[in-house]
Amino acid sequence: MALITLRQLLDHAAEHGYGVPAFNINNMEQGLAIMEAARATDAPVIIQASRGARSYANDIMLAKMIEALAAIYPEIPLCMHQDHGNDEATCMSAIRHGFTSVMMDGSLKADARTPADYRYNVVITERVSRMAHWVGASVEGELGVLGSLETGEGEAEDGHGAVGTLSHAQLLTDPDQAVDFVTETRVDALAIACGTSHGAYKFSRKPDGDILAMGVIEAIHKRLPNTHLVMHGSSSVPQELQDVINAHGGEMPQTFGVPVEEIVRGIRHGVRKVNIDTDCRMAMAGQFRKVAQQNRREFDPRKFLKPAMDAMRDLCRDRFEAFGTAGNAHKIKVIPMDDMAKRYKAGTL
Repeated sequence: MALITLRQLLDHAAEHGYGVPAFNINNMEQGLAIMEAARATDAPVIIQASRGARSYANDIMLAKMIEALAAIYPEIPLCMHQDHGNDEATCMSAIRHGFTSVMMDGSLKADARTPADYRYNVVITERVSRMAHWVGASVEGELGVLGSLETGEGEAEDGHGAVGTLSHAQLLTDPDQAVDFVTETRVDALAIACGTSHGAYKFSRKPDGDILAMGVIEAIHKRLPNTHLVMHGSSSVPQELQDVINAHGGEMPQTFGVPVEEIVRGIRHGVRKVNIDTDCRMAMAGQFRKVAQQNRREFDPRKFLKPAMDAMRDLCRDRFEAFGTAGNAHKIKVIPMDDMAKRYKAGTL
């Protein structure tokens, strides 16, 4: 089994100058689509599950599915990551079920709705780092609150996200504060706020520097050149996927995501993990609609799921290639979590 921690994978990505897409999953079909794309491109993988996904699929089912994927694709280093953990219990239960990495999102309180103050974030994230590192698991923290610079509103999806109006300061990670945060919490990766958000409706126009602050990433990277940065809410919401959905009975308003070229710009400035969920949902949903419209008598779920898997596989393959992930899986010699734990305890990580 080629299960890898986030820290080891992102260390390799930093050394070789690439980024890694982190795809959210809820079921077997999504997992197979991701891994088929990884095998086709020789790319290492981050698969992540939100609290909503864990509730939907059940922890035991997710754990066994990841175990099966690792066995089917033994040549692919695979990190299983908890997305947006809301407290210590969520993160620790993920590790007990075989996750090799967790995110402690202390930018919000445990209700996953209310913005938290800075000290709360530092204290709870440091606590999770200490516990996770003891067993060799990696930790991602978040500084700043995901939301729209265009509207000033927070976003909520899949049971997570700030509700209501946020200040400009909350919506952008402060580069100087980031230095203190990483030092105090010892996180392995830092998710930053720069105007990206969850869901399909991120921007009403192609984003520019006023509503997608890539300069914040560059400023943080200058201060923290050895810290792995993470872009959340980074689906690109491709026009062609919108068109497929709308051509087959959908009513998706025109919207814009994070352009791939802006993500690539971020990768040049320390972004090593790029969260993608909406694009995968859209790729699959478009095929569901297409099959349902073109063959109204069809009732076999496989006839819907197979083209949906193919569409998601192609989307994942595109991202592996665009982010430079392709061609790196075979270069990585996976370090067991026990050995990673020894390194944390020895102070070498």
